Amino acid sequence: MTNPRPRRLKLLRWIPDAWLTTAGPTDRRSLYLTFDDGPHPQHTQPLLDLLARHDARASFFLIGEQVEKHPDLARRIAQAGHTLGNHSYSHPRFETLSLAEQFEEIGRTDRLLSAIDGRRRHAFRPPRGVLPLPMLARCIRERRRISYWSYDTLDYSRQPAEHLLSLIRRHPLRSGDIVLMHDDGGQALDLLGTLLPQWKSQGFELRALPQEA
Repeated sequence: MTNPRPRRLKLLRWIPDAWLTTAGPTDRRSLYLTFDDGPHPQHTQPLLDLLARHDARASFFLIGEQVEKHPDLARRIAQAGHTLGNHSYSHPRFETLSLAEQFEEIGRTDRLLSAIDGRRRHAFRPPRGVLPLPMLARCIRERRRISYWSYDTLDYSRQPAEHLLSLIRRHPLRSGDIVLMHDDGGQALDLLGTLLPQWKSQGFELRALPQEA
């Protein structure tokens, strides 16, 4: 992949934002960092420390199994002013599950997150960004917003950080971009150590995505 902006966005951007979000508010010059697959006992806390040093807020799309294993870490995320999102309970291949099984994954994780932040439900990001049509249709009926992204940093690709930084420099971010990263590995920390000061110097504010109603 040589462009961090997914091709599928050309189609997804036509879906109403109330159903599927591919960009954040642009009332201010803002970027929206999002982290999938945590919380992780080794990598999440250093990431929280780095964000705090730069007065940056983000959205963490957590896996229910990980929340059960590390509830204190999930609470720390919320207490630091970041928002919690739903990334399923076990991160399965959603296309292999029945619709009932998919929504059991979602509901089980919402209940775990609700015990932390008191919110009834949370913006949902499907594992690997897979969007089975029956799941999308049910989310629309239930007015459950799916939170996607507009910019993929490829921090999961095992490529050297300098290569990814070069790719990001060639494709600069724009205000309103929702940035996909992961907090179950150290690559996000390596990238953000360079990127956060740059983005701040360019006048960007790092904000969390709006909460699910």
